[in-house]
Amino acid sequence: MTNPLLQPWTGRFSLPPFATVRDEDFGPAFEAGLAEARANIAAIAASSEPPTFANTIEAMELAEDVLDRVSGVFYNLVGADSTPAREALQSDLAPKLAAFSSEVTMNAALFARMEALWQARDTLALTDEQGRVLALYRRMFVRAGAALDEAGRKRMAEVKERLAVLSTKFSQNLLADERDWFLPLEAADLEGLPDFVVAAARAAAEERGREGHVLTLSRSLITPFLQFSPRRDLRETAYRAWIARGANGGETDNRAIAAEILKLREERAKLLGYRSFAAYKLEPEMAKTEDAVRDLLMQVWKPARAKAGADAAILTGMMHEDGINGDLEPWDWRYYSEKRRLAEHDLDEAELKPYFGLDAMIEASFDTAHRLFGLDFKPLDVALYHPDARAWEVTRKGRHVAVFIGDYFARGSKRSGAWCSSFRGQRKLGGDQRPVVVNVCNFAKPAKGEPALLSWDDARTLFHEFGHALHAMLSDVTYGFIAGTSVARDFVELPSQLYEHWLEVPEVLDRHARHARTGAPMPAALRDRLIAASTYDQGFATVEYIASALVDLAFHEGAAPQDPIAAEAEVLKGIGMPAAIGMRHATPHFAHVFSGDGYSAGYYSYMWSEVMDADAFDAFRDAGDPFDPTTAERLEKAILSAGGSREADVLYREFRGRMPGVEPLLRGRGLVDVA
Repeated sequence: MTNPLLQPWTGRFSLPPFATVRDEDFGPAFEAGLAEARANIAAIAASSEPPTFANTIEAMELAEDVLDRVSGVFYNLVGADSTPAREALQSDLAPKLAAFSSEVTMNAALFARMEALWQARDTLALTDEQGRVLALYRRMFVRAGAALDEAGRKRMAEVKERLAVLSTKFSQNLLADERDWFLPLEAADLEGLPDFVVAAARAAAEERGREGHVLTLSRSLITPFLQFSPRRDLRETAYRAWIARGANGGETDNRAIAAEILKLREERAKLLGYRSFAAYKLEPEMAKTEDAVRDLLMQVWKPARAKAGADAAILTGMMHEDGINGDLEPWDWRYYSEKRRLAEHDLDEAELKPYFGLDAMIEASFDTAHRLFGLDFKPLDVALYHPDARAWEVTRKGRHVAVFIGDYFARGSKRSGAWCSSFRGQRKLGGDQRPVVVNVCNFAKPAKGEPALLSWDDARTLFHEFGHALHAMLSDVTYGFIAGTSVARDFVELPSQLYEHWLEVPEVLDRHARHARTGAPMPAALRDRLIAASTYDQGFATVEYIASALVDLAFHEGAAPQDPIAAEAEVLKGIGMPAAIGMRHATPHFAHVFSGDGYSAGYYSYMWSEVMDADAFDAFRDAGDPFDPTTAERLEKAILSAGGSREADVLYREFRGRMPGVEPLLRGRGLVDVA
């Protein structure tokens, strides 16, 4: 039988042939893709022709097309709909693909051709984009070890292969812990829970083939359970299970894996002459140095901790009034904070949630993109990789822009969290290739026949990920190497976090926040209370985030700790971490940092980008219209379409005219004037 992954994809918009691909097709497809890529790279390196931008850099851009195509399908499926066969192949592929990457970036002949181009760059009449691509390719090769001696290159390849194996294992262990744990709930355990939580627990039981109701480790289920359950014993059980992911002993324990990853990262950095992995990792980012990162985080930590301390005192008093003595614990915070929000802001999640139907919020994100950038979204009836996924064609003035796929519900085969990825990126080299972009979330799936309802935080997550999708869909560059989100890590969250602001625009809520059953708009008084409470509990949210970011930084800025758990505790003690608040991501389940290098020594990036997103939305406020067309056009041109074509600070200055300070961020989090 022919392998559908290796045949031309002739379906609508050249989408992957999801309907015909079988798990057993991926192994042979990767073998074919690797063989073709190796042959192409070898031909470029061995060419007798003098190096030119076309026969070296552009040829490299196209050399791995089949491998990229197969990888795009496989790794999206592994994250969103894993199977034992896919996980086994993922484990097998990790060292092979890492070895291939090292073969390419440490190919002496290939690097020599690139270096010749670099030395002659001023005489090559390159466009600005070509000059940027050349510079980034060379930087990638050097940072991968291309300039090392033979022994150094050999060891670097070994380190990268081992890191690939460990990161894959870390991810699979975390998925296994999340998939396997559940807590059966008896009728008495459901008392005090809103209908939407009960319905989500029933749907979770159905997904596991069980009767009744179960609590799982899906954030969209466990968080509202911690908010609403009056059963302190069950809240403690659930919370402890949540923070124990990756630290339960046995085959899925991630603690030793994290320690080895940190040690190998340190070695990798020192092979390249850097004093630490953080110094290596931050060099190409906007922040540049560990001191700059810590300075930003501590500027926000101090007022956030003060605010959290004041809030903790109030919540403790509420708990004591309930007859519970002792200290406020992490499994108490959300429960009493929800009670306080109801008392102080007259906001009840159970009252709010019917106004945030999933379909309505998808439409809100689409409508906002239409008003800002002229994009239109038409549902597509096409085969996808899972029945929960759905697709839309994205057009502008009748011209095809992209295909957007949304996969919104939690399931046991999907890793936790929310993310944006692409099955295919944008480029113009070799033809106008339009992107296929996917948003993956983990919202609680409703029981059959019930509407899917989101919390306010869920709705923000949907807008956040769609901001990433816009960055990918509106990309307008020639070379795929710099398309979409291929820009500094501490800049890449700007479009996503900026897009969240439109969810709070009264006009958007008035148009789209309608009751899932009656269709009635959200009452203006409720809308106003919701917006007024937008900074509520930001002491808690900021503390749990910054604690994780500071631990990540500490792990990577010096010698790798032999015991990361002890090192984590030392960092938290040093910053005075409130006992009633846990890290957002403790080490054994810190996937951002240990499931790959993406956010390692870079979890601070969300806050670095937030400094810009708060200031960027002020540009629309300054224009007097959240949909000001001139500002939106400038945003698209300077940031959303530009990819990595220029340095991140240059892109931001093109949009805003200057770099921002931290004040808009503090104001946006309600941390101004906090002692």
